[in-house]
Amino acid sequence: MKHLQPKEAWALLQQHPETLFVDVRMEIESLYVGRPPGVVNIPWYEYPDLTPNSGDFVSAVEREAGDKARPVLLICRSGQRTVDAGHALEAAGFASVAHVVHGFEGDLNDTFHRSSLNGWRHDALPWEQM
Repeated sequence: MKHLQPKEAWALLQQHPETLFVDVRMEIESLYVGRPPGVVNIPWYEYPDLTPNSGDFVSAVEREAGDKARPVLLICRSGQRTVDAGHALEAAGFASVAHVVHGFEGDLNDTFHRSSLNGWRHDALPWEQM
């Protein structure tokens, strides 16, 4: 799995628009916290269970991708869920998987706030919010 900084991920999407960009956060996070434009939401886990089902996740990504050879880029809140989700995709035979290091909101700062140290929003990349 490739580990891409947010600006590297954005450049990849611009250079390879066929890449399937997947937001693995819960739907509510993606809608209300914000998300990059053009991202497809396929949660790694969902409320109320909050337990990953890698088989369901892989199947959903495969349906959306149409082909396991299609490049897949994953994003989540802080870059943690995408590592597990990416490993599940690779184990299922996806040939080109990458994730956004630090995710959409980035790491917590000293006062427990996100988007102030790193991440997609911190890097002022395009995003939208409901």
